[in-house]
Amino acid sequence: MIQFLDIKEINLSIENELKNAFDRVLHSGWFVHGQEVEKFEEEFASYCGTSGAVGVSNGLDALHLILKAYDIGPGDEVIVPSNTFIATWLAVTYCGATPIPVEPLVDTYNIDPARIEAAINQRTKAIIAVHLYGQTADMDPIIAIGKKYGLRVIEDAAQAHGATYKGRKAGGLGDAAAFSFYPGKNLGALGDGGAVTSNDINLISKVRQLSNYGSQVKYKHDVQGYNARLDELQAAFLRVKLNHLDAQTEIRRQFAAAYSKQLCDVIVPHVISDAMPVWHLYVIRTKQRDQLLQRLKDLGVMALIHYPVPPHLQGAYAAHGYSRGDFPISEMIHEEVLSLPMGPTLSSTDIQKVVESVAKSL
Repeated sequence: MIQFLDIKEINLSIENELKNAFDRVLHSGWFVHGQEVEKFEEEFASYCGTSGAVGVSNGLDALHLILKAYDIGPGDEVIVPSNTFIATWLAVTYCGATPIPVEPLVDTYNIDPARIEAAINQRTKAIIAVHLYGQTADMDPIIAIGKKYGLRVIEDAAQAHGATYKGRKAGGLGDAAAFSFYPGKNLGALGDGGAVTSNDINLISKVRQLSNYGSQVKYKHDVQGYNARLDELQAAFLRVKLNHLDAQTEIRRQFAAAYSKQLCDVIVPHVISDAMPVWHLYVIRTKQRDQLLQRLKDLGVMALIHYPVPPHLQGAYAAHGYSRGDFPISEMIHEEVLSLPMGPTLSSTDIQKVVESVAKSL
């Protein structure tokens, strides 16, 4: 069986480094908001090309904290992609604001900049651009729209660690960015974790305060905050794994190029000009998706669907009154996408078997 992603093997390949990081934290006797978190924040901000970063509990909290720090709340609207994982929408509703969906570009799956302005009104406060599957959204026109209407542009970079757009890394393209370090991410912890990056020092300060019970000084709480801190141990692990991220990304890029060159009879991913994806997921499309998924399983290839149901058709948003057909591009994408095995522990032989198995199955 060719696994979709062998997280165990990824971590065992750097087992000694991770054990050393564990020992370092264990022997320090400090497990919350210590030197490991501080150093990881410095290193990750430097990696993303931003002046600041705050380690937080997970990617959803990262996005939520950004919105709260920008005082977005009840009565406000935030433009979101109709085609995304539900966490993007949840962060908005956590604040009491309303997510306003905008359809994607069918070839990149990311939000279509040309559709954004029609969704803006006097209640709109921000645009969340998701870098889905590891490719950045087309940020220049989105940022231009944000400036035109005085809106914050927030990156949901949960799948895009190290992705670049016109030579700049995800995390430093908009006003602020949210990252996830869920174990299956390209930069994954051995548990949950997340981060906020920004060149806005005031935003970074507010997020840091909100994530720590609303406190900047111990036992002094100036605002109502949350317990949303990055664990010291996870920060230590992430520092180790950050050192390996670029090398692992290069392997992913080589495998993605091989897929795109050899796959036939399916729609392969389109990469926009001046973008370099990190291929968190390699997603194809076919109208025979369910048939292909089962056939690949029979042939010993594990593929997955990201994601089978768009947010507007989830029960969580039933009260918003959406119906099938409201966002047809997103619905079509969710019915046709299939993610093929992708990860740094695969081999060229594995990739060839996947390609051959797809060909046999259609």
